Amino acid sequence: MRPFVILLLFLFVSKANAQNNTYDSVLAKKLGADEYGMKGYILVLLKTGPNKTTNQLFIDSCFAGHMQNMGVMVKAEKLVVAGPLGKNDKTYRGIFILNLTSIEEAEKLLQTDPAISSGLLAAELYKWYGSAALSEYLPFAEKISKNSF
Repeated sequence: MRPFVILLLFLFVSKANAQNNTYDSVLAKKLGADEYGMKGYILVLLKTGPNKTTNQLFIDSCFAGHMQNMGVMVKAEKLVVAGPLGKNDKTYRGIFILNLTSIEEAEKLLQTDPAISSGLLAAELYKWYGSAALSEYLPFAEKISKNSF
């Protein structure tokens, strides 16, 4: 092997085995992080539901409740990420990332959402593994939004 290749290989292996000097064990424990700084969540894909009503008052009421319910889930530290999706041919409308690991618990929580419980939205749920620090952005999100839920 050429000396340059050996040096690169040594640097790569050294970096891969290095400890993180900024590791905060208290924060990691608080956030439920594993040794990689990750944890389990539930990813929810929201899509157009089976209820095809055209009653605009009902629809408006359910979606106002949907927005309020998201605020309740955030305050309860159950909702970490939420947002709409652009138009697509799969009828996907938005996503949630829930600070839960059980599909059953997530299904129960989602029934508190009027848009879901009424069938205006339907939810596909998946176990997801992501950064345990994901919820740490929420205080900043609140500070940069002129409107609240």
